[in-house]
Amino acid sequence: METVTHSSPFDSFLDRMRNPASLDLVRSIKSFIVSFSYTASNPETDGKRIQEFFQTMEDAIRDHPLWASSSDDETDNALEGLEKYVMTKLHSRTFASTPEDVKIDAEISEKISLLQTFLRPQHLDIPSALQNEAAWLLAEKELKKINAFKAPREKLLCIINCSRVINNLLLNASISEDHVPGGADDFLPVLIYVTIKANPPQLHSNLKFIQLYRRQSKLVSEAAYYLTNLVSAKSFIVDLNAKSLSIEESEFMESMEAARLVNRVPQETVTTNDKRSIFGKLMDPGPSTLVHVKTQTNVNGGSNYPYMEAEAGELTVGDVEKLLSLYKDIVTKYTSLCNTVRHLSVSRTQRHDELLREPNGTHKDTCSKETEKRS
Repeated sequence: METVTHSSPFDSFLDRMRNPASLDLVRSIKSFIVSFSYTASNPETDGKRIQEFFQTMEDAIRDHPLWASSSDDETDNALEGLEKYVMTKLHSRTFASTPEDVKIDAEISEKISLLQTFLRPQHLDIPSALQNEAAWLLAEKELKKINAFKAPREKLLCIINCSRVINNLLLNASISEDHVPGGADDFLPVLIYVTIKANPPQLHSNLKFIQLYRRQSKLVSEAAYYLTNLVSAKSFIVDLNAKSLSIEESEFMESMEAARLVNRVPQETVTTNDKRSIFGKLMDPGPSTLVHVKTQTNVNGGSNYPYMEAEAGELTVGDVEKLLSLYKDIVTKYTSLCNTVRHLSVSRTQRHDELLREPNGTHKDTCSKETEKRS
């Protein structure tokens, strides 16, 4: 597995750029970064503009005296260092640079969080021979790293490492489990499942960033194949519905609704409590100052259960009404969730029995046992 390092080729590139002889290159790079930073964001034209700059700089580096006697690998290392330097400087300007990208990221993440609550390998028709939790966990870990890096190459390496883990799993299964390799038919479902389990942050923006700003000469062969597969996995998840899976539509809808209920944040809680607190204010000076501050903080962003971190000594009589309201809210949601899950379990059991029942009304297991007795 290829690891992301912070030394070569980036450090080698920086060392060369510190040489006084590279002053003309340094000026060109800094001038481009400054001028680019002050232009309005437009991802499509931004990508073209940066690719053209990389090509111009590649020609300049190859013709420069500092690289006159360099091998192709050394020159390529310099270009990799250039890409990392420029895109790290321009990361905040180019990554998730439009409201539409931010919206798509949030929608994908939310949908994946719902699917995580019930999706199983069999829903994607993943053979049992390929179901390896340890390998999947390692692949998920690699994919989750993607947002920790700012350079396109390093983000792409996270995808490559994740995909190689899956590829090794398929290879081992074909050897030890006598599983006939299915190529992309095996690889893509596993990658989709791993992606859902990992729920990598800002998946859409990371893929778009790599596609636009990774040097085009490097988006070939293995890298291109794995990137294309993850783009396909993302598209599958975006469009996913009951027909995409091996699952009854009613079961899918019930599972999604139950997941929404689990993930729902009680946004109305604080507003409702404020309306009900008039009587409490007449009876008591009000909730403790510390809890009041915590409540305001959570309203502006975070949990709507402000008493989670409170100590018993901090509470006053004025806090009782809010605590009671929060308690009722939690019990109501818990009861609704239990009813939904119970209904889902009963529905699944009934469907299972219907599938096992013969046309004459007898159970398949019973029929098979009677057949065995006769024989």
